Amino acid sequence: MSHAKNILVLMVDQLNGTLFPDGPAGFLHAPNLKKLAARSARFRNAYTASPLCAPGRASFMSGQLPQRTRVYDNAAEFASDIPTYAHHLRRAGYTTCLSGKMHFVGPDQLHGFEERLTTDIYPADFGWTPDYRRPGERIDWWYHNMGSVTGAGVAEITNQMEYDDDVAFQAVRKIYDYGRGKYDRPWMLTVSFTHPHDPYVARKKYWDLYEDCEHLLPEVPAIPYEDQDAHSKRIFDANDWRSFAITGEDIRRSRRAYFANLSYLDDKIGEILTALDAMRMTDDTTIVFVSDHGDMLGERGLWFKMTFFEGSSRVPLMVADPDMPSGLYETPVSTLDVLPTLAELAGIDMDEIMPWTDGESLVPLANGVKRLSPVRMEYAAEASYAPLVGLRRGPYKYVHCELDPPQLFDLEKDPLELNNLAEDTAFTDIAAELAAEVRDTWDMAAFDADIRQSQARRWIVYEALRNGAYFPWDYQPLQKASERYMRNHMDLNEVEEGQRFPRGE
Repeated sequence: MSHAKNILVLMVDQLNGTLFPDGPAGFLHAPNLKKLAARSARFRNAYTASPLCAPGRASFMSGQLPQRTRVYDNAAEFASDIPTYAHHLRRAGYTTCLSGKMHFVGPDQLHGFEERLTTDIYPADFGWTPDYRRPGERIDWWYHNMGSVTGAGVAEITNQMEYDDDVAFQAVRKIYDYGRGKYDRPWMLTVSFTHPHDPYVARKKYWDLYEDCEHLLPEVPAIPYEDQDAHSKRIFDANDWRSFAITGEDIRRSRRAYFANLSYLDDKIGEILTALDAMRMTDDTTIVFVSDHGDMLGERGLWFKMTFFEGSSRVPLMVADPDMPSGLYETPVSTLDVLPTLAELAGIDMDEIMPWTDGESLVPLANGVKRLSPVRMEYAAEASYAPLVGLRRGPYKYVHCELDPPQLFDLEKDPLELNNLAEDTAFTDIAAELAAEVRDTWDMAAFDADIRQSQARRWIVYEALRNGAYFPWDYQPLQKASERYMRNHMDLNEVEEGQRFPRGE
């Protein structure tokens, strides 16, 4: 497979897809991403499979909805027998590597990657398990709260900056190794950052870029709690909104820091793409840019994710590859589609891929083949008392939960999702059609029962494993110091020559 294209997947965390109408919005200081966008297939209406980190990422990697992965929330185990794009590519002859976050829960912290260059930023155990048996209960030590908003501002270093600085450093070092010919196989490197995920804190050099930004207030101001839909009320309660007085200045500072962290990420991604250029591999590398889910950023008064509204569920998705003509594509697509897309671009037999994915390759769409299947989404974690499911078909988005009235939005005419058409007699037919599709796609009672059983099992296992000797599942990156730089089982001349790139110039 020496002729096969390399693959670089750039993933970020909690990036609102509405900020990428056609690549990064004009007001964003993101020159590297704008340069990448200019040569990419850009999918304007791309959606997460689940608007939360672990379930969204497990679905992204496997191409399967949470009901199949059983990763319902941020503490549900991702089973080792579920094929991911790392498995498929490794089986096809690729060397596979991860630098950064993927929020794998359970003892398997690789899921098809041959190596990981960093640990994860979040825990790998069952401690963050929600509990449907106690609806409305807040688990204060790990639930989101509005402190991320009231505490927004500037810092030189944070927990998340420390992490992402290392993610980029390790990725660049690995690209140098690839370029110096240390592997005789094509490579797939996934680089996954934790920004711009809250807390909304940014370095001053990036904060200063947005001093005069005109986008520091949401388009839809806060909707009074009593006028919110049922699920949004649950999110407000889960986020402990009554304990915080959110001011206009809090909102402006939070959004400013969020935009600043996009510019921070752009610099980090620029370091990686510069290394790829320097090692003369850009032309032979497929590049994917994607987020796991979005962030509401104060729209409607909502923050973070956990909802199917556009800010939370829509994500940026761009693919730079000669087999996918650059340009803007409006058809709704899903992060579930990344796995089959990478497989097709890598020349893997799609007949083997399709039984293992709920997505479909984007290569035909980028080459003019019309897509008919809808986008599907699921949510079953904190702030829900029963699972929610969603469909995006054409201009319409439909949301169903057994506990709530349905929601139907026409996103072409109502992009801010202010008019629920589910009870509008002019939309009776489309509402009935999408409701029937929900019934055909999901057995909601069985889905709910599976989630509750999973939660109950994990509460028992977690409490048991934290008694007595505790052996964590968190990934420990291993480095062989005796194989780095110069050691006495090596020939110094060979080391110096082999580590130089390019040679002879």
